Amino acid sequence: MSKRDLLNFDDWSRGEIEAILALAQDLKSKQKRSVPHRLLDGKGLGMLFEKPSLRTRVTFEAGMVQLGGHAVFLSPTEVQMGVRETPEDCARSLSRWVDMIVVRTFAQATLEEMARSASVPVINALTDLYHPCQVLADCLTLLEHKGKLAGLKVAFVGDGNNMVHSWMEAAGKIPFSFSLACPKGYEPNRDIEARVRKNGARVTVTHSLAEALRGADVIYTDVWTSMGQEWDVATRLKAFQDYQVNDRAVSMAKKDAVVMHCLPAHRGQEITDAVLESPRCVAFDQAENRLHAQKAVMVWLLDARPSSKVQKFKRSRKTTSQSKGSRGSNKRR
Repeated sequence: MSKRDLLNFDDWSRGEIEAILALAQDLKSKQKRSVPHRLLDGKGLGMLFEKPSLRTRVTFEAGMVQLGGHAVFLSPTEVQMGVRETPEDCARSLSRWVDMIVVRTFAQATLEEMARSASVPVINALTDLYHPCQVLADCLTLLEHKGKLAGLKVAFVGDGNNMVHSWMEAAGKIPFSFSLACPKGYEPNRDIEARVRKNGARVTVTHSLAEALRGADVIYTDVWTSMGQEWDVATRLKAFQDYQVNDRAVSMAKKDAVVMHCLPAHRGQEITDAVLESPRCVAFDQAENRLHAQKAVMVWLLDARPSSKVQKFKRSRKTTSQSKGSRGSNKRR
């Protein structure tokens, strides 16, 4: 089996994404029932983070332990990638010590360079362009609350950022529609939008909050100022002031629409405290599901799925049985 990475969803099929989500459901069920699932027993994970994190770090580390493996966290000050050594040399070295590499960085190019150089799977734990692990956790959450993904309308309110790019890619794989309401000048990357549309994604980008939210099953938002954009806070606060997810915005969607936020939230900016704490908001279910979705990704990339282990076991039993039968036949002759 050739090495597989999760850098974005571009080269992942609908079947693979759905299989990972099904695996995440199974692993979550096992954990809730305290059923051991040490599918990565003895495996190692290198975690190279150039951006701070709460959910991503804890869920990858805890998930690896629950799967029977171990994780090594590498902070920016320890590695100083691009200063002490190149991303290429870093990836080649890590590949000699661990079985997977998780990268949380700024430039997508840095992640891709590491993936090209690594001989083990590389996972995108967030770049400025994509955040696939978050969207997998979000899709798992929607399966739990809506019972399906196909046919839903996901409406994103805010910046055309990395979350939007990953949602648009997912919409091109699974048949749900995606709409974005954003201020002028904050649209998503044009090349990514054009690619996902070419792949069949049903995507709407509008400056109208009402248009984006009309008929929406899901209302999604994220911070207006992402990491690395702190210098632009004042401008962004002014630009996004009419794009807050509040009671008025929620009333524009379907009556049973759920509200999602990938956290951390800036309460009173992109979302009100009342909406974030309302029964319709599933933000903390999303946070919990980061653990289960990422466990599924790691198991999948290392081909350690329970079904594959069962098949290997069955093949082994069959071979052994045939071998014994042959020996017995020779003896009878």
